[in-house]
Amino acid sequence: MKTIIEPFRIKAVEPLRMTTRDQREQILREARFNPFLIRGRDVLIDLLTDSGASAMSSEQWAGIMRGDESYAGSDSFYRLRDVLKDLTGFDNVLPTHQGRASERILFDLIGGKGKVVPNNAHFDTTRANIEHSGAEAVNLPIAEAANPRSRHPFKGNMDVAALEALIVRTGRERIPVVMMTVTNNTAGGQPVSMENLRAVRAVCDRHRLPLFIDACRFAENAWLIRTREPGYEGRTVKEIAREMFALADGATISAKKDGLVNIGGLLMIREPELFRRACNLLILTEGFVTYGGLAGRDLEAMAQGYTEVVDHDYLAYRCRSLEYLAERLLRAGIQIIEPAGGHAIYIDAAHFAPHIPRALFPGQALVCGLYRAAGIRACEIGSLMAGPGRTPDMELVRLAIPRRVYTQSHFDYVAEACEEVFARRDELRGLRIVEAPEVLRHFTATLEEV
Repeated sequence: MKTIIEPFRIKAVEPLRMTTRDQREQILREARFNPFLIRGRDVLIDLLTDSGASAMSSEQWAGIMRGDESYAGSDSFYRLRDVLKDLTGFDNVLPTHQGRASERILFDLIGGKGKVVPNNAHFDTTRANIEHSGAEAVNLPIAEAANPRSRHPFKGNMDVAALEALIVRTGRERIPVVMMTVTNNTAGGQPVSMENLRAVRAVCDRHRLPLFIDACRFAENAWLIRTREPGYEGRTVKEIAREMFALADGATISAKKDGLVNIGGLLMIREPELFRRACNLLILTEGFVTYGGLAGRDLEAMAQGYTEVVDHDYLAYRCRSLEYLAERLLRAGIQIIEPAGGHAIYIDAAHFAPHIPRALFPGQALVCGLYRAAGIRACEIGSLMAGPGRTPDMELVRLAIPRRVYTQSHFDYVAEACEEVFARRDELRGLRIVEAPEVLRHFTATLEEV
């Protein structure tokens, strides 16, 4: 069959609120042109993020009832630990309330002034936690990552030669860890190849440096390795994931992505002494080591989510859904980052609205245009998110697809809305910042149209 159907049936429904264009205009102005400040009830199709927005399965909801709420030694923690050991090979597992908590603990321990942390591309919270510790976050993407039209199958890869040069230039003693984000969110949700992971691991071994993976979307990355990298066609996603994790000394994970849950994170560390220190810091700020700031029911749902996410039928549907939307937009002349990644479509906002200069945030203008036209909430990943003094390679708008939430008719609606805004793109207006914090300004900044 050509049609890829959702490999599930719907058991519960949540109504969507329909709004008029006049209502959305008023809502947008009251939110000061920042979609993060729009109430969820006023959004028709919410593509702001795929983080924590998944629909849980019947087995996960059953796990909510089974959750063991013991403060220490919860059975739900041990089930989660066993699932993760089988999936990743890591023995030392700490739950946290979400991924940025794992990042904060890690970089509180290994960051600091004068340190340098390379990555294929840091996401915003990772960079912020590194810089909060006093360290410098450095992105080392391959050249193809900056070209939306390039069909390179693994545009999330790290530039291995650039990593070698950075180590030589700064000195290995200043680099506490090398990070790899899989899939590479900032670079368009693009996957990292196993070949590239091995090459980075080899550099780390030569220079005696640990390698950590930001593994929020490891299952989607493993699926794209299976479908794009020669030699992996016959491997299971679980086998590929194990191979990926075997190359790492640790991992920070937001379970709100491939964990298929609404809250939760993980920190996994092989080195015993660093793990011990992480345990102590987690107790100080998150909770005891067997709950990490989560309820037992959250641990139970996470354990089930990590069991379900490596299912081939689910991942085939997931990635084909993105390809379907990508094909619609490209046929309409809307440039996106090609090929489609694992969790989101990234529209090239500079191409979409060439009349708006970077200083006036073309991505944010498109975000506002999509909400005005159709009640769709999206996220700018460009100069606004990058922050003052930084010039990102591209001005992007991310349409992040929550897992198991929307159907093909919703994707058709999104495509039609993008086409409508594109046809009237000359009406989009740039924005200037009225007020913004120094760090992670895109979350709470207020803006006005020029």
